[in-house]
Amino acid sequence: MEELLPHDVIEYHILERLDVKTLLRFKSVSKQWISTIESPCFQKRQLTHNRSQSGGGDPCVLLVSVLDDNEKIMDIEALRTLVVGSSSVSVQIPTPWENKLYDVCSTSCDGLICLYDLYDLPSIVLNPTTRWHRNFPLCNYQLVAAEKKKRGEFFEVPYPSPGFGKDKVSGTYKPVWLYNSGELGLNDKPTTCEVFDFATNTWRYLVPSSPHLILHTQDPVYVDGSLHWFTALSHEGETMVLSLDLHTETFQVISKAPFLNVPDPVKIVMCNLDDRLCVSEEKGPNQVIWSLDDSDHKTWKQIYSIDLIITATLFPKHMLALAPLAVLDKDKLMFYDRESGGALVTHDPKTKAYDYAYTSKLSAYFVCYFPSLISIL
Repeated sequence: MEELLPHDVIEYHILERLDVKTLLRFKSVSKQWISTIESPCFQKRQLTHNRSQSGGGDPCVLLVSVLDDNEKIMDIEALRTLVVGSSSVSVQIPTPWENKLYDVCSTSCDGLICLYDLYDLPSIVLNPTTRWHRNFPLCNYQLVAAEKKKRGEFFEVPYPSPGFGKDKVSGTYKPVWLYNSGELGLNDKPTTCEVFDFATNTWRYLVPSSPHLILHTQDPVYVDGSLHWFTALSHEGETMVLSLDLHTETFQVISKAPFLNVPDPVKIVMCNLDDRLCVSEEKGPNQVIWSLDDSDHKTWKQIYSIDLIITATLFPKHMLALAPLAVLDKDKLMFYDRESGGALVTHDPKTKAYDYAYTSKLSAYFVCYFPSLISIL
């Protein structure tokens, strides 16, 4: 084939259109093909091309820190990946950190997943498709938490929630920890923000940080170059969305939200659906899902409504707002119960039907990703 076609034709018109698993096999063809497939420029083009074709298809789902029913440490499977479809069979991903519990950032970026631990273990950025991974050190928040744990002191934030995303201008990937440092007695500022630099392998403080306290029970969500948090309830009982632009590294509050007055923070959850920032809120017998329309002066519109009377039979013990995870086949909503983590359910808004997309006796965190070749040098 090399003799019949110039390599640039092969690269731009053949290799760029192939899926990741095929490209990994084709690395054995020649040194030139290896060089092309491992090129960061080619990897970005391949991901962009494949996501743009027919809407990019449905994402894969990663199951993280899977436990058996008895939650035995020796039975932990660190990772499983699931391709949702007619069979929806999950496949275990071997890892060098087997039998270690990790949490996961709620949204992926360019096929990369970020795993973290509160106290002892270094964080990991992972490509579940290629099995590439890179460890990076604990941030100051984790070091303080680990020290308090050693002294037997209670650390008051029960659900730390770092974020992971990308500066859209420079293409730089950034893990971020934003936390209410004043409440923890770490300093006299309302919040502290730490950003990791992969080039220097160090954390740095972002100054100034956000003047708004954040809601620690909610995970930050990455969408289109920014990370988003809920602000903590104000004296007026308002909940707002706080955004951090990862290029300018500045904060702003997204206002005019239809969910400003939420009496119970566990009844609201933020997510990324089709690269749109969405918020899901329990309202009476339904759970309403709002989408932020950036093209229309940052207004919110309702895109789905989940019937909680029907889903009560699917998730009989759920207390938290159900978590929307992805849109399948262009219009079906896939969601799950954040407490049980053992099943994925789809909702077809046209037929009003609810069906299991995946069920398991195991419990896990779920995060969606699109296969890519990308790694961080």
